[in-house]
This record gives sequence, structure tokens and C-alpha cells, in this order.
Amino acid sequence: MSRIKRVLVVLGSVVTVLALAVGGLFLWLWTGTDVSTVGKEPFENKLAIPPLAESRLDKDGTRVFDLRMQAGEKEFEDGRKTATWGFNGAYLGPTLRAERGEKVRVRIANGLDEASTVHWHGMHLPAKMDGGPHQMIAAGGSWSPHWTIDQPAATLWYHPHPHGATEKHVQRGLAGMFIVDDDARQPDLPNRYGVDDLPVIVQDVKFDGADFDHGKGFMQNAGFLGDRTMVNGTLSPYQEVADERVRLRLLNASTARTYSFGFSDDRAFAVVGTDGGLLERPARLDRIQLSPGERAEVVVRMRPGERTVLRSFPQDNYAGAWQQRFNGGDDAFDVLQLRAADRLRPSPEVPGELARLELPKESDAVRGRHFDLKRSGINGREMAMNRVDETVVRGTTETWTVRNANGMPHNFHVHDVQFRVLEVNGEVPPPELRGPKDTVFLPHGTTMKLALRFDGPADPDTPYMYHCHLLYHEDEGMMGQFVVVEKGGRAGDVAGGAEGSHTAHDH
Repeated sequence: MSRIKRVLVVLGSVVTVLALAVGGLFLWLWTGTDVSTVGKEPFENKLAIPPLAESRLDKDGTRVFDLRMQAGEKEFEDGRKTATWGFNGAYLGPTLRAERGEKVRVRIANGLDEASTVHWHGMHLPAKMDGGPHQMIAAGGSWSPHWTIDQPAATLWYHPHPHGATEKHVQRGLAGMFIVDDDARQPDLPNRYGVDDLPVIVQDVKFDGADFDHGKGFMQNAGFLGDRTMVNGTLSPYQEVADERVRLRLLNASTARTYSFGFSDDRAFAVVGTDGGLLERPARLDRIQLSPGERAEVVVRMRPGERTVLRSFPQDNYAGAWQQRFNGGDDAFDVLQLRAADRLRPSPEVPGELARLELPKESDAVRGRHFDLKRSGINGREMAMNRVDETVVRGTTETWTVRNANGMPHNFHVHDVQFRVLEVNGEVPPPELRGPKDTVFLPHGTTMKLALRFDGPADPDTPYMYHCHLLYHEDEGMMGQFVVVEKGGRAGDVAGGAEGSHTAHDH
């Protein structure tokens, strides 16, 4: 009996030590996982404003842009160069700008040593011009997509979309803004680019010597999460402003991180636009949550001589404490400091009426579809390049019900269309989701009902994508394909990979 007691005591001691060790390890991981740069940024670097891309008009009136994907290096911090990719430069790309009704052509050269694509995120355009994984541009190759701008004024963007490698290509710096103007329907808002109308491309980064660190931390199932943010490729940025009101075109260009934007003094701001254009009327908020790929246009009022910081605040709607802690919900960042001059030019009040929404209504829908979001695939299917998942009829409206019960954050992006959010968990959507949207955040336990109209050209052989825009999830297979057909039509033959896609010369 005494021997058994000794064995039990030893076993109990071992179990206790192991429990304490596991508990200590968990406590260390828990307390060391959240990130905060609040109060730590010196804001010593003037914000870089991406240049407006040069263009020319062809004889037929087409506006032509030139983009070149290239490798380079950049000193984000003095004395330390980092290997990068960019468009027409070392990092990020110029802002393309065109008017509604214009014909545009973008001549793209791939100067990288591997194939990539350029996707026009939020743009309404033919499937062959979309720049998804079926429009690969070979290393050393070129591609010249062309289309007519046929949508309201909006803040859109462009980025690579190679199947299985999108996260890596975007992280290295391939991204830029595309602004659509519509002078016929432009309300009186700040509109001088780089002066009182600022592009704010937000990314989170982590550095590892002369390269970006793209590693994923323990339990980070959302994807890569950096420990710092930068705006327009500028670390610790400040912007001097000389106007009473400033328009910020917020773009979450991170690959996995969701932000809750507000200001350090909790001042309210006017949300005037969402992904695909202006709201009907401004929404006055002090926080707006943007997941990867989402955009928002906000107008903030400044007072002479003051300073305020655009901040990302902790969020509590991920999926409980575990997901919130390990996937960025508890993190906080000081993103951009605004410095008002001692004397400011007067700015008009934000109009009470902004735009007439060009969005479908639920009553127009001819059918509904359901999409269940899981990391293993959408509706239980991992992405396959040669499989058409959904076939829609040109000119029709549908309702898509999207559900996330996967225990982790996801979001949902649909190519080509701007949709109306009809319901969030059976309720009327909040004001910031009542404008044109192409990407929505769905934390665990969320169901959204969307209305989408498919009025572009039919092409049964070339699909558009729908997918989670947490790019790690997209690369793993959280993506599906749909084609648009004429009434009575059927999906055609879809190429099964880069070998069958447009690799170089779509002129």
C-alpha cells in the first residue's frame, strides 16, 4: 500500500507540474498575442500620396493606362531596405482614375519572374476582362483588358488574383486604387485628390531583416497578422490638412486583418460611401468596421491647430474570446495622424442627400441561393478551376443568403456586381451596410441576405469568382465560380488552370 501511495504521489506531482506548465504556456501565449501601437507611433513620416496614373486618349476616345508589375526594394525605415513588388514602382501602384461612360484600356506588362493577374476589385466589366485566376499573365507576358465604365462614382482597387498565391502577391505590395468619377451626379464633397480627398490604403506588416515576415502565429487561422500598420506604404504617417473637412477613402488592403476605424478622441464622422459608391444619405458614426477588401468614404471635420489620430480599435464580434484574441480582435493600432493648420479653408457641410442607389430590390428577385462559408470550402466544395458552381441568367436579380457558422471570421466578395444587403441575422442592416457593397464581413454566427443583379454580358465559358477575401482562406480553396448566360443557356467549357487561361495577349 505504501508503494502504491508513493507511485500515486509521484504521478500526482507529474500531472500537477504538467498542468502548471501547460497553464503557464497558455497564459504566456494569451498575454503575448494581442498587439497595440496606441501611443507608440511617433508619426514622423509624411504620408505618401500615390500619384494619379498617367493616361492618354486613343483616336476612338479610349483612355489608355500602362501598368508594369515589377520587383524592387524600398526603405520603409531608414537604413533598412526591404524586397518588394509594385506597379510602376517599388511598392503599391498609381491611382487610376476614369469617368463613368469612358472606354478604358489598361496595358499590363508582367516584369516579375512568375505569373500573376490584375483583378479590378469592385468593377462591373466582362468576365474576360475581370483579371481573376483565368486571366493569368505569364512572366514576361502582357495583357490589355478593355471595357466601358458603367457604374456610379466609387472607390475601387486593383490587385493580383492568381489561384493559390493571391495572399503572397498582395503582401509583397501589388495593389492600387481605382477611382471612378461621375460628374453628372457628384454632390458637394471634398474632391481635391491628395489635398482634402485622401487615399488611405491600410496594410498590416511585419519585418524580418531585408524581407517582409509572412509567417502566421499560433492559432492565427484567419491568416497573416502583422504587428504594425502602414498607409500608402508609409510607416508612422502624418498628413497636414488645410481644410475644415477632409474626405478619407479608406481601403483595407490587408490580407487577413479586420479593422474598426475611428478617431483617438472618439469624434464622429460622416460615412458618405461604401464599396461601390455613395450612400443615399450620410451616416454619422464614430466607428466603422472594414474587413479585407472593403472600402468606405468618410468625411471628418477638423478644427484649427488640432491633431487627431485615425485608430483601429479592439473588436468584440469575432466568435468568442479565443478567436478574438488570436485573430486580431483584441488588437489596436494608431494608423494615421491628421494635423490641422492654424488657419483652415472653409468647407461646405456634408449634404443631407447624396445619391440615388442603383441597386436591385428583393422584390425583383427571380430565385434564391444559399452559401455556407467554411474554411474547407463554400457549400462543402473546395475551389476547382474547371468546375462551374453556379449559373445565373443575364438581366435577372437573385437573393443570396450567406451564412458563417464555422467558428472563425470570414468575409464574402462577389466579382462584377455591387449588391444590396437586405438583412443581417434577420434584421435591417446598419447604416454603413446600406450602400453599394461587393464585400461583407461575416463573423461566426452571422447570416446575411443579399440582392444581386447580373446585367453584364453573357459568357458561358468564362467565370466570375465569389470567395472569402481573407486571402489565406481564398488560397486554401474558399472560392467558387459562376457564369452569366442568356435565358435558356447553359454553362460552357471552363479552362482548368493557368494552362487554359489567357496567358499573355488579350488585345
